[in-house]
Amino acid sequence: MTIKLKIKQQIAKYLPGNCLQATTQSFKTLFPKNFRVTCIASGLKFTEGPLWSADSQYLLFSDIPANRIYKFADGQLTVFREPSGNANGLTRDRQGRLITCEEGSRRLTRTELDGTITVLCDRFGNQKLNSPNDVIVKQDGSIYFTDPPYGIQPEQQEQPVQGVYYLSIDGMLKLVVQDFIAPNGLALSPDERTLYIDDSSERCHIRAFDVQADGSLTGDRVFCAMSTPGVSGNPDGMKVDQAGHLYATGPGGVWVFEPDGTHLGTIVFPEQPSNCAWGDADWCSLYVTACSSVYRIRVNIPGIPVP
Repeated sequence: MTIKLKIKQQIAKYLPGNCLQATTQSFKTLFPKNFRVTCIASGLKFTEGPLWSADSQYLLFSDIPANRIYKFADGQLTVFREPSGNANGLTRDRQGRLITCEEGSRRLTRTELDGTITVLCDRFGNQKLNSPNDVIVKQDGSIYFTDPPYGIQPEQQEQPVQGVYYLSIDGMLKLVVQDFIAPNGLALSPDERTLYIDDSSERCHIRAFDVQADGSLTGDRVFCAMSTPGVSGNPDGMKVDQAGHLYATGPGGVWVFEPDGTHLGTIVFPEQPSNCAWGDADWCSLYVTACSSVYRIRVNIPGIPVP
């Protein structure tokens, strides 16, 4: 089904002076001189989980309340999957298969190349997962995902914690962090030695962990705090470029950090961003989901490709 696009023309282009808020001199060197924020779709319910398809050059993203995954290609928006299990985070594994956090169905699934859906996990122990939120796949095919309670009512929660899980390539599920209040977005450094996980809501910060060979996480530390007095919004989705800069959605826009945690600046958007993903053939576009819309910006340093 093709969806008629609603584009907010008045916010289709933003000048750099309006939307690049630098806290360091090097921030604006990350973007082309003709930088602009372009709205590619709007009029949606609540967008999340953007994912670029490298083989066919199109964008997927979730609309959680609409229970849909949309596909944006050649300027057209179509429904890719409905119902979607109230899909949230999306990624692909090393074979190009779609991995989906189904918030409503409380499970992590894989879409096989023939279109059939395999449930990777829906329980830990004998209890249902909360509502899988975001997911990332390592080069070896193992998976990390977060499991906050956002998609369920308090009385539905069976897990005693809001956990971060590791799914090994042989299908073993392990709880690797259990002291989060609201684990949300996550990202790996280019060398996959560091895993970033944000704790939304109360704590409003991003933590960093050292990734071990068995998938366990050590060296827990606060990478950065993400709160601004008088500005709403929490840390949410994250992506890393090939130089190790972390792009994280947060209060007022997308915050950009050096690998040492230095806040370089913020890309301000007309709506509160929820997540982001690298895309286009050169991986130099950042697609940003934000409430009822999806935006695109160009950067100078390419992001880490997804199959």
